[in-house]
Amino acid sequence: MDDLDWQRPEACPDGASCPEVAITADTVYLRSSLQPNSVAQLTRDEWRDLLSGVRNGEFDI
Repeated sequence: MDDLDWQRPEACPDGASCPEVAITADTVYLRSSLQPNSVAQLTRDEWRDLLSGVRNGEFDI
């Protein structure tokens, strides 16, 4: 996973406590800049569903 192109939101330029994502042809990898060795893997469909849920407020408290 060292060769992945990790991206972070523009709102998080200093890299402190930021979500990071790397997208390949088959898989979307997620991690926190605080724990870069803990990586979650999602399919593209799971990634799409996660983003949709966030946009629709499904995870709001």
